[in-house]
Amino acid sequence: MKTASGSRAKTTAIYAFMITAFFLSMLVSMRFGAVDLSVGDIAGALANGPGSTEHTIFYKVRLPRVMLGAVAGAGLAMVGAVMQGIFQNPLVDSYTLGMSSGASLGAVIAIVTGISAKIPGISTLSAFAFMGAVGTLTFVYFLSSRSGKVSTSSLLLSGIVVSYFISALISILMMLNSDKIESIVFWNMGSIAGATWTKTAVAAGVIIPCTFILYYFWRELNMMSFGEESASSLGVNTARTKIILLLTSSLIVGTVVSVGGTIGFVGLIAPHIARYFTGAENRKLLFLSALTGSVTLMLADTLGRLLTRPAEIPVGVMTAVIAGPLFIYLLRKNGRK
Repeated sequence: MKTASGSRAKTTAIYAFMITAFFLSMLVSMRFGAVDLSVGDIAGALANGPGSTEHTIFYKVRLPRVMLGAVAGAGLAMVGAVMQGIFQNPLVDSYTLGMSSGASLGAVIAIVTGISAKIPGISTLSAFAFMGAVGTLTFVYFLSSRSGKVSTSSLLLSGIVVSYFISALISILMMLNSDKIESIVFWNMGSIAGATWTKTAVAAGVIIPCTFILYYFWRELNMMSFGEESASSLGVNTARTKIILLLTSSLIVGTVVSVGGTIGFVGLIAPHIARYFTGAENRKLLFLSALTGSVTLMLADTLGRLLTRPAEIPVGVMTAVIAGPLFIYLLRKNGRK
């Protein structure tokens, strides 16, 4: 009884800590940028309504950016946790199956073709990125299918190969369209500086329901952690579960890339930080990964605003800088096993 009570108390404390960190990160991200806002300025913007400079900065620039960062970070982190659970590999994230690369290819195609038509609420660039992620996942899945069955190892290898191939296609498109290299490079760096309420609403409308779908399968992920054969013997339809989880993950990744470009490493960092506190039990891990991803992306974006202001370092660059040393550590740690 004491052990169970102590475990619940520890879990509650961890949740309280991460939720507090989430709201503090939001406050910090709202405050700092090219123009700093004090807590009083934020309170005034909330109380006084439109008309002041502080209100314009807070409502039209800072708040949608912070909200988009929180939603995108949560989505990418949960995708990373799910990918690592499916493949039982701590170094897997959305890049592994080529989803991020596919979304980038779709966006690059939209840029180089100069298509300007609109889909209600989403630009053509966003639509192409979204279709690129889903299309790539579909191709990888069927490429690795043998007699109607898909093993995680073949899926993983197919994703890596397709990801490299897509990266080569993007490089070719950049070479053939030198006048648009700047736009392509900036997109691939990943940035939420252009956040608007429309982009935030679109992202939240897709990502939040998808995270609930991923969380719904925490039991199946726990069983799959013992291996696919063991999960099947426990009644889990592993093929159906993988299709649902991978398709839902591609929707999240495609949406994030469509509104913020390629933002890497959040799906790698956040699950590891969460796993340090909770272990591998997915009911806790998925929720804490989402919170950790939100905090990571918001703080990385804030740091990118502060280091070179009034200029900004794209958030995709900042997450790579932060994750690089951690990634090397994980490689060395796994190499010793």
